Amino acid sequence: MQQNPPKFDKIEDMAMLTFLNEPAVLYNLKERYAAWMIYTYSGLFCVTVNPYKWLPVYNAEVVAAYRGKKRSEAPPHIFSISDSAYQNMLTDRENQSILITGESGAGKTVNTKRVIQYFAVIAAISDRSKKEQVDKSKGTLEDQIIQANPALEAFGNAKTVRNDNSSRFGKFIRIHFGATGKLASADIETYLLEKSRVICQLKSERSYHIYYQILSNKKPELLDMMLVTNNPYDYAFISQGETTVSSIDDAEELIATDSAFDILGFTQEEKNSLYKLTGAIMHFGNMKFKQKQREEQAEPDGTEEADKSAYLMGLNSSDLLKGLVHPRVKVGNEYVTKGQTVQQVSYAVGALAKSVYEKMFGWMVTRINNTLETKQPRQYFIGVLDIAGFEIFDFNSFEQLCINFTNEKLQQFFNHHMFVLEQEEYKKEGIEWVFIDFGMDLQACIDLIEKPMGIMSILEEECMFPKASDTTFKAKLYDNHLGK
Repeated sequence: MQQNPPKFDKIEDMAMLTFLNEPAVLYNLKERYAAWMIYTYSGLFCVTVNPYKWLPVYNAEVVAAYRGKKRSEAPPHIFSISDSAYQNMLTDRENQSILITGESGAGKTVNTKRVIQYFAVIAAISDRSKKEQVDKSKGTLEDQIIQANPALEAFGNAKTVRNDNSSRFGKFIRIHFGATGKLASADIETYLLEKSRVICQLKSERSYHIYYQILSNKKPELLDMMLVTNNPYDYAFISQGETTVSSIDDAEELIATDSAFDILGFTQEEKNSLYKLTGAIMHFGNMKFKQKQREEQAEPDGTEEADKSAYLMGLNSSDLLKGLVHPRVKVGNEYVTKGQTVQQVSYAVGALAKSVYEKMFGWMVTRINNTLETKQPRQYFIGVLDIAGFEIFDFNSFEQLCINFTNEKLQQFFNHHMFVLEQEEYKKEGIEWVFIDFGMDLQACIDLIEKPMGIMSILEEECMFPKASDTTFKAKLYDNHLGK
């Protein structure tokens, strides 16, 4: 295989390599990484290699160095990509998007934070109008946009096999600007929160950070309010895997989370509501039920945990238990109560815990958006997409299938732009060019999952059948797709 001349060593844009092949790209990235140059251009894109340590390349001086600079005037950096988007927005008067893609642990969320930090600094509102808009108890809009992250990470990030701080949800953040390019407001859309993690984790993983932050006992008043001990192993839902992570100081993180809520203008009552619901879910996992003698009917085996959950949620304990062991079901136009076995009740408790957590997370996002929604006039936005990364576990949840599928579609979008549309552009411009198929088309995999009679629609159909099982689902997949 042909090797590039030494003058191309550590080149900033790999599109400039004379011989462009996989070993040449890997060698260039490795050489740059060894010199702590973690950003490298690849044509229109910027490749980043996670250094897994803090580097001093994001401070105010670095922001200033990239502001308004052409790409060729400074070394590759996420700030340069951000500045290009900002300048293009102002020049073309069009909204822009930055897509950040990579497998789990690649550094997507950290780079998303850097993009937001860059816009918050360069488009900050002037000091005079800042004084007019700031409520003393809350932070400035720039602070609030940045502080949305620790709040979301506490409730939406967890330790996984490959990443100590893995985003278990996707987010699309829109930063809105006024006509002159000043920061106007922001909003966040979230997707695919991994609900299953609320009630089960693999051996080397944890549930969401917020549980362990609270149990760090940095704020003992929270434990009293939530009626919990500071031992995670007392709570079944949060102790199936690890409970501590060497790279994370849960006590410090709790202070950061609580302070983020303050900067975002949450009231003490709103913060307490989030903590109480989190506590209620911990107690859910400890509820016990037993079978009635000579009956297929479950009944509570002690009510202490249900009493605590109900108290924290502002419910009547007997109503909560009745809803679990004798749920009301609509038949025709009227409601009837239905008997439940112990297995059905424990399934219902898990489903309720997941649903409460998801609704709580959704409420928090809406509440953050209320703070970030200002009355400032807005003209354009720059959107930043940060989705959970591609990952394959020993045991994969339905959410992980959705995450990997989303990553596959994003990769297809990237490949289509990079390899297909670019070559079509050559044709349009009359360049002599033989079309190259790079073998990067992922459409077959995408079709298998999303087309009519694909995996998703067969699964949807199977869920409608009362007697459906894993085996019947597998049989249908084989019938429809094996060897086809």
